[in-house]
Amino acid sequence: MSISAPQPLPHSTDSDDVRVSTFPTEGTVIDRFVEANSRYATEFHDPGVDARPVQRVAVVACMDARLDLHAALGLELGDCHTIRNAGGVVTDDVIRSLTISQRALGTRSVMLIHHTGCGLLNLTEDFRHELEAEVGQRPAWAVEAFKDLDRDVRQSMQRVRTSPFLLHKDDVRGFVFDVTTGLLREIDPAGPTDAQE
Repeated sequence: MSISAPQPLPHSTDSDDVRVSTFPTEGTVIDRFVEANSRYATEFHDPGVDARPVQRVAVVACMDARLDLHAALGLELGDCHTIRNAGGVVTDDVIRSLTISQRALGTRSVMLIHHTGCGLLNLTEDFRHELEAEVGQRPAWAVEAFKDLDRDVRQSMQRVRTSPFLLHKDDVRGFVFDVTTGLLREIDPAGPTDAQE
């Protein structure tokens, strides 16, 4: 296995004293993001929203670039906390974020979103072993790969519901987002009935 970082695009400057806002467009992707932020900031007005989400909900979802959560869920700035990672799985760090979200910032509901075509469907824990062989150190984290989206959503719901650190576990719902239709499909936490299997 070869894991290599993408190489930056060629970048040249006429001066060592280039201000952040004047990076040329032919720089790296991050340079272009910083440039876009400079343009954004010229028209930015503080919306005056509080750090406490208006809808009192935290959304845990996959980091996949195809998921535009604000558009898909009809969200506005300040509506929710968004916690994203590979697969949208509930890990210890997600529990940490949810605990802070609930106990310090007033959220009450948790929405979990996995999606079709997820990269974790094609990985296994062998990924960790391959990393260890390549770099000489085993990652402390699990890949959290899965083969069954519905089952993994159920597992994530169960992890939220059984965490001793979370105060609010009565409104925890899980979904699979279809990247080809844009629709959410809700997952029954109890699993399929005999008639559905």
